[in-house]
Amino acid sequence: MGPSAADPTTEPTTDPTIEPSTEPTRRNRPAANDRLRVAIDATPLMNRRTGVGVMTGALFSELGRTETFELHGYVVSWRARDHYRTAMPRGVTPLRLAWPARLAHRTWQRIDTPRLPGAWDVVHGTNYVVPPVRSGTRLVTVHDLTAWRFPELVDDHSRAYPALLRRAVDGGCHVHCVSEAVGREVVGELGIDPGIVHVIPNGFDPVASGSAAAARQRVGGPYVLSIGTIEPRKDYVGLIRAMAAVWAEHPEVKLVIVGGDGWGVKAFEAAVRDSGAAERILRVGYVTDDDKADLMAGAEMLVYPSVYEGFGLPVLEAMDRGLPVVATAVDAVTEVAGDGAELVTPGDLDGLASAVIAVLTDDERRDRLVTAGRRRAAAFSWNRTGQAMLDLYRDLALTGG
Repeated sequence: MGPSAADPTTEPTTDPTIEPSTEPTRRNRPAANDRLRVAIDATPLMNRRTGVGVMTGALFSELGRTETFELHGYVVSWRARDHYRTAMPRGVTPLRLAWPARLAHRTWQRIDTPRLPGAWDVVHGTNYVVPPVRSGTRLVTVHDLTAWRFPELVDDHSRAYPALLRRAVDGGCHVHCVSEAVGREVVGELGIDPGIVHVIPNGFDPVASGSAAAARQRVGGPYVLSIGTIEPRKDYVGLIRAMAAVWAEHPEVKLVIVGGDGWGVKAFEAAVRDSGAAERILRVGYVTDDDKADLMAGAEMLVYPSVYEGFGLPVLEAMDRGLPVVATAVDAVTEVAGDGAELVTPGDLDGLASAVIAVLTDDERRDRLVTAGRRRAAAFSWNRTGQAMLDLYRDLALTGG
């Protein structure tokens, strides 16, 4: 999933401040029946929600259902001073570490300042980074290891994640991973003690029923759908090249891509131009929930060609809606999809084209994928995720990590 938006790298015009300006005090280890004080990074909620923002929002929603937690949402931001309170979910106490995020991240690679104020039982960084604290157990979510395994596929901001995670872990931080695949990578590739790695899979928000007729009228005919930020890791360039073989047999089928700009958009645009089939490619950008529901309702299938993933929320959403899925067999997608998707080797463009054509033409295969996909999607929910995270918070608070 991609990083949350960050602030400019320039220093504040005055000394960095912390809001509210409470003096941190050490909190004793809570008793089993105490109301636990938990601070969760809400920075991913400040802009349009990609996968990390969806996870963070769902976590707040689920945790807000219990009265056993005193829930705070913190943001690391200089720019958000005018709107971070209103962006916070209801029932969550807002807290701002008033530093530019990029500046704070650079500083945390060397020293443990600025610290998040207050006395906490657990502080959870939801997007690779967690601030230093004076008291409490820290937990940081690792969504995937793109910045480690494919540094050429991420921006400069994300390249700081390895150094930040290493310093946090060396300081006693625990790690939350969104899939078993990422958990194995964290332990194996980073040499992290498996005892501090906790795997709690994401859930997903079911997509509402949409209008297939409205979507097909908008697109102008049958189409295959792909969802994800425009960035090299999603391999839309490879998908466009694979579609040439599909169009040779099914020229009426279009490719619709949903997703905002990440980075590497110029390479995507060049692939569209070079395809000789720009009129068959419709990029609709970031869409509303209603538009997404319509597009899923009208699509022939979801194609998910990523070269690397930590989870893959669109795969679950599509399977739940009864949409056949063709995806690449990267570890996390294989884990999430199970037998509910047609899986092909990453980078095998001929195999990808063949799978798309097979799903377009083989009704028995489509029916099998739809049935298996719905069964697989039923195993995931944000409620399960939230309950597991509650249990983890309690365990970390009561044991002191």
